[in-house]
Amino acid sequence: MQFIDTHAHIYSHQFQNDREAMLVRTFDAGVKKILMPNVDSESVEGMLALEKEYPKQCFPMMGLHPCSVNQDFEQELKIVENWLSQRKFIAIGEMGIDLYWDKTFFEQQKEAFSIQAGWAKKYHLPLVIHSRESMKEVISLLEELADENLFGVLHCFTGTLEDAQKLISMNFKLGIGGVVTYKNGGLEPVIREVGLEHLVLETDSPYLAPVPHRGTRNETSYIPIIAQKIADIKGISLEEVAEKTSETATQLFQC
Repeated sequence: MQFIDTHAHIYSHQFQNDREAMLVRTFDAGVKKILMPNVDSESVEGMLALEKEYPKQCFPMMGLHPCSVNQDFEQELKIVENWLSQRKFIAIGEMGIDLYWDKTFFEQQKEAFSIQAGWAKKYHLPLVIHSRESMKEVISLLEELADENLFGVLHCFTGTLEDAQKLISMNFKLGIGGVVTYKNGGLEPVIREVGLEHLVLETDSPYLAPVPHRGTRNETSYIPIIAQKIADIKGISLEEVAEKTSETATQLFQC
C-alpha cells in the first residue's frame, strides 16, 4: 500500500533534531509523497531545501497563510507572486481565513483570499484552503469566486455534511486528518455519507496528531492511522482507502 500526505509542514523547526529519521519512518510506513504547504516568506527556504533533497517525495506549494496576513500582507503577496512567476508549484496554498486567534485583519484576509484564488485560476492550480473558525466565511467567499477554473482542497475539514456537500459542488475535495480519530471530532457522519473519491489524506504535521498520539508532535508516518479510521467508518478496506485517496491526490495535484 502507498499513501500521499497532502498537507505537512515537515520543514518546521519542530523536526530540526530528527527530520531525517522521521522521514525514514514515513517512507517505511508507505507514505510515498508529501505535499508541503507554504506559510509565508520565512518558510520558503526550508521547504525548497526539502524538495531539493527529496525531489521524488516532497512537493512544494506557494501561498500566504492567513495567520501571516497583517498590515504588510501586500508585500508578502508580492513575494508569493514572484515565486509563482519563476517556477512550478503543485498548488496555491496554504491560504484562507483564520478567525480563531484574531479578527483584526479579517478584511485583509478576505482580500488575500481573493487574490490567491485568482492566481489559482491563472496558473490552473488547486487552491489549498485553511478555514479555522471560518467555514461559513470561506464558503461565502468561494460562492462568489466559484467557476470551472477554481478547484482544490478544504484543508483540515471539520465542517458539517451540508458544508461538505457545498464544497464538493464547487469542485473542492476534503482534506481529512487526525481530527477524524477524535472522540468528539464530529467527522463520522461526513465520512460515512461522502464518497471516498472526494477525500484526500493529510496530517498537517507537526499539528493535530491522531489518536493514540494526540497531544504530541504529529508526523507524516501517522497517515495510515487516519486512513484506517476512514476505512473503519466506511466499512471498507485500508487498501481501498489508500488506493482511492492516492489516485485523487495525484490527479488533483499532478504530482
